Amino acid sequence: MIVCIAEKPSVARDIAEILGAKTRKDGYIEGNGYQVTWTFGHLCGLLEPHEYTPDWKAWALSQLPMIPQRFGIKVMNDSGILKQFKVIETLMAKADEVVNCGDAGQEGELIQRWVMQKALCKCPVKRLWISSLTEEAIREGFSKLKDQSEFQHLYEAGLSRAIGDWLLGMNATRLYTLKYAKNRQVLSIGRVQTPTLALIVNRQLEIENFKPEAYWELKTLYRDTIFSATKGRFSSVEEGTEFLEKVKSADFLVTDISTKKGTESAPRLFDLTSLQVECNKKFGFSADETLKLIQILYEKKVTTYPRVDTTYLSDDMYPKIPDILKGLKEYELLTQPLLTAKIPKTKKVFDNTKVTDHHAIIPTGVHPTALNDNEKRVFDMVARRFIANFYPECKISTTSVLGEVEKVEFKVTGKQILDPGWRVVFEKVKTEEEKEQEEDEKTLPLFVKGESGPHEPILAEKWTSPPKPYTEATLLRAMETAGKLVDNDELRDVLKENGIGRPSTRAAIIETLFKRDYIRKERKNLIATNTGVELIQTIQEELLKSAELTGRWEKKLRQIERGEYEAKEFLEELKEMLRQIVFNVKSDNRRTFTTTGIVLSDEKSIIGTSCPVCGKGTIIKGNKAYGCSEWKNGCSFRQSF
Repeated sequence: MIVCIAEKPSVARDIAEILGAKTRKDGYIEGNGYQVTWTFGHLCGLLEPHEYTPDWKAWALSQLPMIPQRFGIKVMNDSGILKQFKVIETLMAKADEVVNCGDAGQEGELIQRWVMQKALCKCPVKRLWISSLTEEAIREGFSKLKDQSEFQHLYEAGLSRAIGDWLLGMNATRLYTLKYAKNRQVLSIGRVQTPTLALIVNRQLEIENFKPEAYWELKTLYRDTIFSATKGRFSSVEEGTEFLEKVKSADFLVTDISTKKGTESAPRLFDLTSLQVECNKKFGFSADETLKLIQILYEKKVTTYPRVDTTYLSDDMYPKIPDILKGLKEYELLTQPLLTAKIPKTKKVFDNTKVTDHHAIIPTGVHPTALNDNEKRVFDMVARRFIANFYPECKISTTSVLGEVEKVEFKVTGKQILDPGWRVVFEKVKTEEEKEQEEDEKTLPLFVKGESGPHEPILAEKWTSPPKPYTEATLLRAMETAGKLVDNDELRDVLKENGIGRPSTRAAIIETLFKRDYIRKERKNLIATNTGVELIQTIQEELLKSAELTGRWEKKLRQIERGEYEAKEFLEELKEMLRQIVFNVKSDNRRTFTTTGIVLSDEKSIIGTSCPVCGKGTIIKGNKAYGCSEWKNGCSFRQSF
């Protein structure tokens, strides 16, 4: 009997239908030589600290760092999970072969491997690796099953990530809570969560500490067109006024006109981050909302696997493009022109070197039905972006006009669309940002070199602006590039290697910051709360809060996935770093935050008598209070002074 284990019941039903397994049992579907079962969520996870040793149950600085000699896993203590695991365990004990049909990514690989390990799976294991859940994709996947050993590096990367997160999260959270906690609040520290919070806090402090400075710009109006002085900004009103007076009395002379023809490519296909960015800009969806919506579209078989970080397709997708376009019935007016000729194949779309496990997010060609409004919006974005990439490039003409008044040079630039090309694919409803961009790209009147005439100069006072707060869209981009501000797609591709978090986890990280009250949302802006600001200011260890340093760890995890770096080496580095952090924090003599029931302090005037309430701890003196050193373990003794 071949046992197939899917990531969730709905996927198991689809697989069972295609394999000819029709008989429903308790926790699995059977038939035609197959038993198809499923997991849901995280059936297994790493052991809690106290499950390694009872000494780690109580939170105590003396027990840190907690580094197990060998990490163990457990089945989660939930009645539904335990029941389903028993089904899986029983099926695997009698299986001739197991097919891992889990989510085709690092996390999915880890989840399924842990389940198989706990179920003591002894038989050969194959791997189903597919990029969509259509019948065609599942059939093709089963015809090309791979040996599980081919995904060993993927599993090791996922395991290293989980262990790294455990080591840093468990230890640093206890360390900072015990050393600095305020009002007994747990100070949650995470390998990706903390540098992400630091990005928001640092930007907020930049804004709060920003001191605006005045500057002046000289512009002039000639033939209903605003020209700007090429000298740029004036730092003083006196200097600007001098130039203004100079140009007031003479006519404006057009000295040069240059026109360049060029092309603009369609925006690249979506990866998960760019889809989340676009949905946040256009619809105000959070990263988590977008992830849930595109996951639903994937499960409804209308789009491909969503948790991807590439914007390219592999060469083997090229023959499938016409059929996908034909399946987009609602877009027939847009797809028909493409289907009457040979589909273009360009490196901007097809590049095997830029695709690893999965290609960019595209439609599958399956006609979407029963989609709600938000699902339709996301599908429409994916479909139009896909169609646009097979249209001709947009042809443009950029004209620059130079003018002069009393040897003071002015310039204006305008852009004209000669042939819209791919632009016809997108709806005419535009965002405010797109409208502003179009205003900047306005077509100029026809100027002639040597012409001259009256003009109206003006010296405008302006003020420097602070950086803008992060939105979810700009934060996702910052996480993708380890905090570097990059607009260029090619450069962003290079920096992705050092991005913090994975495309599939970034939304959850942002949601965690909300849940822990480290950030809040004001309209679209992400604002750090006082708690979030205090936490980042408390953490002196750059290793814990630097996006750049965390990005280096992420790069190593990607190298493990490719077999270019040893998981053991990564974990040894992390353990050594953790030991150093624990030593540094324990040695920190800064005054610490006030807590309820106790004030932790570095003061030497500690009263070393036994606690009159619990008898286990000693009394220490803090800021306006005495308290018991056992406050974390439940002692409530406190006396103000």
